[in-house]
Amino acid sequence: MSAWKASAARAELLALYKEVDALLSPFSCPASADCCHFARTNREPYPHAVEIEELESAARALGIAQRKKLAVLRDERTCALLGDDGRCRVYASRPFGCRTYFCEKMEGGKFPRAAVQEIARRIADLSARAFPRDPGPRALSKALK
Repeated sequence: MSAWKASAARAELLALYKEVDALLSPFSCPASADCCHFARTNREPYPHAVEIEELESAARALGIAQRKKLAVLRDERTCALLGDDGRCRVYASRPFGCRTYFCEKMEGGKFPRAAVQEIARRIADLSARAFPRDPGPRALSKALK
């Protein structure tokens, strides 16, 4: 088992992901994966170092890092972690920005913005503790090695 998989930082991150997933469980968005096509949305997630470590660990476990350089996006600026089948290959490890992104067609009621922002702050704090020399969040397309 890798040091990351056994780390307290990973356990805390996964607990925060579980918390935000539960908070947002009443909401739904069509499974279009439009959010994974950065050119379509003109947006992309800005994960923190602790999230990047989780993504890279998940990608390595699936052999994705060996298949292609993760930071390289296709011409349409599609997330490098999106599979040929149109699904996220590391869905369980997707960063906070992916978990909280919703299409304009979101259904489910009033979005709990303050609670979501609090979890975002806690992820930032966790990352600062776990990776104190890291410069902070950066575009997913530039973050992955």
